[in-house]
Amino acid sequence: MTTNQHSTPEAPSPTAAVTELAVTGMTCSNCARHVREALQGVAGVVDTVVDEESGSARVTWLASAQPATETLLAAVREAGFAARVREAGPTDSPRSALDGWRLNLWVGALGTLPMMAGEWVLGWGHLVWFHWLSFVLAGTVQVLAGARFYRGAWRQLRAGTSNMDTLVALGSTTAFALSSALLLSGAHDHPFFLEAASIITLVSFGHWLESRVSAQATTALRKLLHLAPPVALRLDASGRETETPVADLRPGDLVALRPGDRVSTDGVVTEGASAVDESMLTGESIPVEKAVGSPVQAGTLNANGRLVVRVTATGEETALAQIIAAVRRAQGSRAAIQRLGDQVSSVFVPIVVLVAAAAGLMWWLTPAAAAHAHEWLARFIPTAHPTGTPLTAGLMVAASVLIVACPCAMGLATPAAIMAAADAAAQRGILIRDGVALEKAGRITAVLFDKTGTLTQGKPEVADTFVLTPAIAEPETGGGSPMARVAASLARHSAHPVSRAIASLSPAPLTVSGWEECRGYGVKALVTLPGTNTLVPARLGSLRWFEEAGGLEPARQFIADWTGRGATITGVSLGSRLLGLVAVMDPLRPEAPDIVKRLQGRGLGVWMVTGDNSRTAATIARQAGIAPERILAEASPGMKAEFVKRLQAQGERVAFVGDGINDSPALEQADIGVAVSRASDIAREAADLILLRPELGAVADALALSRAALRTIKQNLFWAFFYNALAVPLAAFGVMGPILCAAAMGCSDVVVIGNALRLRRWGR
Repeated sequence: MTTNQHSTPEAPSPTAAVTELAVTGMTCSNCARHVREALQGVAGVVDTVVDEESGSARVTWLASAQPATETLLAAVREAGFAARVREAGPTDSPRSALDGWRLNLWVGALGTLPMMAGEWVLGWGHLVWFHWLSFVLAGTVQVLAGARFYRGAWRQLRAGTSNMDTLVALGSTTAFALSSALLLSGAHDHPFFLEAASIITLVSFGHWLESRVSAQATTALRKLLHLAPPVALRLDASGRETETPVADLRPGDLVALRPGDRVSTDGVVTEGASAVDESMLTGESIPVEKAVGSPVQAGTLNANGRLVVRVTATGEETALAQIIAAVRRAQGSRAAIQRLGDQVSSVFVPIVVLVAAAAGLMWWLTPAAAAHAHEWLARFIPTAHPTGTPLTAGLMVAASVLIVACPCAMGLATPAAIMAAADAAAQRGILIRDGVALEKAGRITAVLFDKTGTLTQGKPEVADTFVLTPAIAEPETGGGSPMARVAASLARHSAHPVSRAIASLSPAPLTVSGWEECRGYGVKALVTLPGTNTLVPARLGSLRWFEEAGGLEPARQFIADWTGRGATITGVSLGSRLLGLVAVMDPLRPEAPDIVKRLQGRGLGVWMVTGDNSRTAATIARQAGIAPERILAEASPGMKAEFVKRLQAQGERVAFVGDGINDSPALEQADIGVAVSRASDIAREAADLILLRPELGAVADALALSRAALRTIKQNLFWAFFYNALAVPLAAFGVMGPILCAAAMGCSDVVVIGNALRLRRWGR
């Protein structure tokens, strides 16, 4: 079971300290969650991984934080568990057949099965010698297999809390103590040694099954953890290959990749060409062609050619490490809806103890009334009457209530679904910030798309230019027209897709100084004219920036023609003169109309919000299937955020999908911000969902998966509440005996986790 909390790409630095703890007292996934939350609450902790089965916890500190080991230990103790520090390092040692819950299962089975056979098959239940044999077998189970529950209950008691261990210890002890008293006193009443042993055995079996099933919820994470190879082929100055531990690689090193090798670190190809399988990171099954200058990520698979890669990032700075950290954070985070289960669980155990005491007293002091209620229920649910004297019947009923009412299913309802959903999302190239983001995404009613790089392919090309004014008094050279040189000079410093296309207009840019990006409009700078030291202000940007200065009349037909085709028109000025216009085409993504239709078919309102001019926006929106009244064009970053706020004021729950710096205010304002695959770092930091896949279909998948996860959480909470609401009264009125209660309690946990695991097969 793994965890962390919040935010994407902020992975710990390579120098971050790691503290390894051995934690004892964890008996279920719920216990592991409490330990995680306790450790995560310590200042300076950035990542926490807790494995309930192995009893280990791995805490990673912020690079700037001073490790506070004693504070960690105190936090674990306060949560009701014990911990000690152990040396950092790998903990995946081979496990024996007696590790974890296996010891409990072996001891429980060897003690319980002979008693079941003797009592239910061979009919020895009335023989005294068999009672003494049962005493020995049940006592062995109680001491060896029950010790784990007793230790957990004692630690919780010392911490002033209670949990499932408390209920199991009370229930099994009640049955064993009563049976021992009857046997030692010579009474002829039927003892309950089988019930005492069965409680521990069945609950242990339930936890063993739970741990096995829960492990399936982190399949993608475990695969990610083992993607990067431990060694790489480093090239020395002479080009000789040397097998080197990946931990010894540094940025700037050259490594060789043979066909079939996994990429060891992030890097850039400096030699060779090949196809690289990136499916484990992005969910995209088609290999991506790589050539000189192409980036490669750790964990991806080199398919068919030899590559030489220059290392750009190692360790926790690689994209793979950041994805692992993001998945851990999401799987260990909490959704707001989880508070309901937590509030009930916090008071549930004391209430159950009171109910068990009341039920026991009822069967002891007013057996006739209790029997009457039991007989009425027996008309609907055939069941045996509690046996023995009123006192023994009361104690067995009390034990049944204690066992059946374990709140474990309630505590697992939300975390199990979040783990499974985060795992399913990671397999599809979708990173979820945390459980809160997952829950919000499941309630979205409106989706707003940015245009450039989101609805469009994000690979614009210059389609045409229109020169209005000759600019520079010099003969044109191989560097292109004067207007092209000014435009390219301003564009080359910007990361915007349109700017990158314009930067290709001229291979001989001019010298610029004071370059500045005006968000929502364009860029401006001082340009040094060729052959002089004269600095002239120049601008490159949207048409509305140049409307006030006029001079667009000669280009009206050019603007109308290209905006009608969906092109983006950018103006270029030098001093007070408009030099000309550049038409840049960025085609609509082929899948965009289908995705818009899918979202609309689910009852979601779809909008397009863009800083581009209204004609271009209308053309792209029409091609995508977005209604004209759902377009916001010529919008600045602030206007985009204000529009999101206005929709929210109307009761809409908004998801904003974007990829640029200009989108970050809207991504922050939206209920859910979705950053597409080529998003800027700022956009990624502001987003709640990050799409590693290039296809726009990942947006629909992410929202649909979130809805499915929210629905699963509600189903789990309903089942947990329904189970306890039904099982506790049935146990209190003697309809369910201790053995059946122990089996039902284990089944409730498995049902909740099994229901959550359905998310891993979502969409298949």
